[in-house]
Amino acid sequence: MTIKLQNNYPWSDSVARILTASLEAVDPARAVREHLKRQGNQLLLPNAAYDLGDYRRFLMIGFGKACLPMAEAVIEILGKSLAKGILIPKASPDLRIPPLAPQVQVHPAGHPVPDQRGLAAAKKIIALLKTSQPDDLILILVSGGGSALLTAPVPGVSLKDLQNLNHALLACGATIQEINTLRKHLSRVKGGGLAKLAAPATTLTLILSDVIGDPLDAIASGPTVPDPTTFETAQRIVENYNLQSQLPSSILEHLQKGTRGKVPETLKGQPPSPQQIFVIGNNLRAGRAGVRAAQKEGFQAQILTTFLHGEARQVGGVLGAILRQMAEEGEPLPRPACLIAGGETTVTLGESPGLGGRNLELSLSAVEKVAHLPHVALITLATDGEDGPTDAAGAVVTGQTLARAQNLNLSPQKFLARHDAYNFFEPLGDLLTPGPTGTNVNDLNFLFTFET
Repeated sequence: MTIKLQNNYPWSDSVARILTASLEAVDPARAVREHLKRQGNQLLLPNAAYDLGDYRRFLMIGFGKACLPMAEAVIEILGKSLAKGILIPKASPDLRIPPLAPQVQVHPAGHPVPDQRGLAAAKKIIALLKTSQPDDLILILVSGGGSALLTAPVPGVSLKDLQNLNHALLACGATIQEINTLRKHLSRVKGGGLAKLAAPATTLTLILSDVIGDPLDAIASGPTVPDPTTFETAQRIVENYNLQSQLPSSILEHLQKGTRGKVPETLKGQPPSPQQIFVIGNNLRAGRAGVRAAQKEGFQAQILTTFLHGEARQVGGVLGAILRQMAEEGEPLPRPACLIAGGETTVTLGESPGLGGRNLELSLSAVEKVAHLPHVALITLATDGEDGPTDAAGAVVTGQTLARAQNLNLSPQKFLARHDAYNFFEPLGDLLTPGPTGTNVNDLNFLFTFET
């Protein structure tokens, strides 16, 4: 994967190498190979070892945007020791399914809104897990998007109901943690449900994290770990966002039954069978690689944070102000500098939203903040290569962006008001369009000051 900028700025090649290095550090196959190794009949992970001779079967299931390259690396390591595998990647027109072992099934499904394909694939995984025995070893590959792709609603809740729930949650500006809290309490597999189904087998979970801070219960809605949230938590989220009139009655009724103790809670306490969980890649790993690459290119470089969150337009204003401080005062880093901020923001949509996503909206909100600053750039990057419903991963903003836009009669405020950042940056040639990257560890924002 090589990042390229559309416009040929004097610093384009150097910046492109830094962005590329960040993505390469969280390449899913590379991350698996660094954490999972085999020596003879020994399967080795950090601080753990398993003798494959002790197990009747070795099974693999995976779900998420990165599950295919993760599985490819696993198969390379395990070879014929793998008895069966089921994978659910995100379906897309340019999805490339690599040649895998014949015992591995691949079932692409819809994301971010779950679809019938995901439902059918989840049923196959559930059926496989129901055959598990104490002498089975199950490797579970989890990556961003897994929560929507692994779809198994509780009895009484339909796929259509879950689709309506996702639409409502994405539009209201709910955080990923809030979204996953509701998903967990409406699913057979989330919130530790997969761990229940896999018992009594031993499970190993490898995670490519797309959640700020890597909370295991939130990544892909925590299918293999205990859930600290409750039905009461889920009910409060519905009420806080005034979603009662927007959600299907089946969902509201199930949540109400849960708060009254009429249906079982998600997994609490210790998992029902032996397990190990490893986070093999995250936003911090990508950010650190960006810092190293920037230093190699001659920049002063450091990470500002990997816990960035909030409304994209507000965060963009803050990052724009920080970039101005860097340009005018040399703080927190003197020129040439690269400051990296990672995390994931949200966008609360209006009634007539345009085209864009959180990274594009963040970029647009910074345009006026950095206007007329010489030799600076703010670049946003969704590490999965997709920002919302667009083919862009983010955008490039410089001190000249506002003037260039005004020459084309493009008003940042008007485009921001209708959440139409894509159509602001496209005529400027400043969209970042690497295509699907095969990984997903949240977003990265790069604040550059260049030598004058």
